[in-house]
Amino acid sequence: MLTVVGVSAHYGPLPVLRRVTFHVDAGEMVCVLGANGAGKSTLLKVISGVMRRSEGEVFFDGEPIHGEAPDRIVRRGLVHVPEARQLFPNLTVLENLELGGYIHGRRSIRQDLPHMFDLFPILAQRRNQKAGTLSGGEQQMLSIARALMARPKLLMLDEPSLGLAPLIVEEIYATLHKLHQAGTTVLLVEQNAMQALEICQRGYVMETGRILLEGTADELREHEEVQRAYLGRDYQDKWER
Repeated sequence: MLTVVGVSAHYGPLPVLRRVTFHVDAGEMVCVLGANGAGKSTLLKVISGVMRRSEGEVFFDGEPIHGEAPDRIVRRGLVHVPEARQLFPNLTVLENLELGGYIHGRRSIRQDLPHMFDLFPILAQRRNQKAGTLSGGEQQMLSIARALMARPKLLMLDEPSLGLAPLIVEEIYATLHKLHQAGTTVLLVEQNAMQALEICQRGYVMETGRILLEGTADELREHEEVQRAYLGRDYQDKWER
């Protein structure tokens, strides 16, 4: 469904992505892991058209989308949930959701709203509350629900667990698992490797703008470098000794 081939990107003279190549098949849930500064967020911005690449190609459903405007990419069915949520804080929960579904028209919005409130019951209770007054977990739920209103074929999420309490993270990940089981293809960018590898089938590890490792979730969990850098194996071994 998504193929990225040799993509590079820069902030001014500074290279951020260095010939990144990877793919996501239809029906998969794939994660991209990496520390701060690895280039994960930039990668999603390039795919969704928010940031220009300096070289390489991006294909969605077999069609080239590199160079297309972000709104056209959304209309194709590729939707990006950004880091830090980026809601419209002075609009209500309901108004944020309606904006998410505007490309499909009022009839579709009316059809999709009940499903969003089923997925996230707290949003139904907060529907007339301004988004900026919600808790961090509620804002993350609203950000995901707003993206779902665009009816994505592929949903890309940037650090959905960032800054949230463990119980809220579990709830959000359970919802993502449910969406995947219902047929949505998911690309998940995370620092929380353990949580991501629990629900994803495959993954990639980025470091300094490059893909360093790739494999199934089980293969990455067992890889020495992943255990050391992301799963705390060194600390666990020291404690046991």
